[in-house]
Amino acid sequence: MTEPFKEISNIDLDRLNSSFAIPGVAQIVAGNNGLPKVRVTTAAAAAEIYLHGAHLTSWAPGGAEEVIFLSEQAQFQDGKAIRGGVPICFPWFNAKANANDYTPPAPAHGFVRAKTWDLESITHEGNAVAVALSTGNGEATRPWFPHDFRVEYRATVGAQLKLELTVLNTGATPFTFEEALHTYYRVGAIEGVRIVTLDGVAYQDNADSNHEKLQHGDNTFAGRTDNAYLNTRADLELIDPAFDRRILIGKENSLNTVVWNPWRELASGMADLGDDEWRRFVCVEAANIRAASVTLQPGERHTMTVHVRLAERD
Repeated sequence: MTEPFKEISNIDLDRLNSSFAIPGVAQIVAGNNGLPKVRVTTAAAAAEIYLHGAHLTSWAPGGAEEVIFLSEQAQFQDGKAIRGGVPICFPWFNAKANANDYTPPAPAHGFVRAKTWDLESITHEGNAVAVALSTGNGEATRPWFPHDFRVEYRATVGAQLKLELTVLNTGATPFTFEEALHTYYRVGAIEGVRIVTLDGVAYQDNADSNHEKLQHGDNTFAGRTDNAYLNTRADLELIDPAFDRRILIGKENSLNTVVWNPWRELASGMADLGDDEWRRFVCVEAANIRAASVTLQPGERHTMTVHVRLAERD
């Protein structure tokens, strides 16, 4: 049996800091359960990014309230995805077809969010800090995805958060993949949240056997929501009255927007989500899934980008 991914528990923090740290700006420290994370602290923003899953778990621009939700019950363990933050979904979204036919069974949302990535660089660019990480194929990935690839991720932390996910085909044959940046936005109370600009857009309702429907008006939340919007390119505005803020979300090279909240009935069965935590987040995800999946020829690359910022208060 092929072993699942194994975290490197004895990563040399001193070596990483010697190679990558920027004094007073960015350092690599032991995070939850000892997993290494990059901590960025500047006048423009603070952020944290784990090497486990290249997982951004925090972004707070310019002294503002935390923008990213992280569950108090999140599990920081080998082979486990972190609940909250920005999980990276690749090379499939949701459940892989015939997932249990594989050994071991194929994990939901792909495998890169539960493996250790390599830290490539940390650079100070004006008022922003860019953290670059990478991962690729190996013996553990081949049972599920028998292709040669490299995935690069660049998180630029400043008054704006910029996330760039690049997939490269390093092999001799084409392959097709799905991808998503499964961003959990922290909100004061989901019942009062609105998302603007999806009015009139068709979506597949995963809570209703992926039946295609049409969005009428702003997105509001009164129950489980699991919608994959089709052919979306426009910027979104997430309005959160409880925190008195508007989060502006843009993207490039993404044809789907997924909006998700499990509500009480699904959240109650999630061991890594605390009581009533479902009320404190909404996921708005840039994605290329299903009919919008991406095919790369040998040597080709594809980059999907997300931009997030807080709107100025009136």
